Amino acid sequence: MKILVVDDSRLARSAIIKTLKEEIGEDNEIIEAENGEIAVEKYEKDRPELVFLDLTMPVMDGFEALKQIKAISDSSHIVVVSADVQEHAVEKVMSDGAIMHVQKPINLKKMQEIFRTVKLLSK
Repeated sequence: MKILVVDDSRLARSAIIKTLKEEIGEDNEIIEAENGEIAVEKYEKDRPELVFLDLTMPVMDGFEALKQIKAISDSSHIVVVSADVQEHAVEKVMSDGAIMHVQKPINLKKMQEIFRTVKLLSK
């Protein structure tokens, strides 16, 4: 599986990747991006099956990156991982096509829930 992890914090990306590897093992291609603009470029080039996307980033935020990725592929699986849990932010990303909104930090239980959801949507 090819997965794109997008966050301006290297530490946050590392934490997601560590938990990802605990859940799905080492034999997956994990691509990283530090802002939304790079994420859109990497999505278009690499077409990952799953995207973990932060909202608050420089250059291009996650809200705009979500819209652009969905414009490239409406069937993309995007999980928003953010400290922003305000109701309007959650509603916005869900209405814009995210499959889930998960509060940072992601633990193994949350990661398992994400993969159960992705499997259901992929059927």
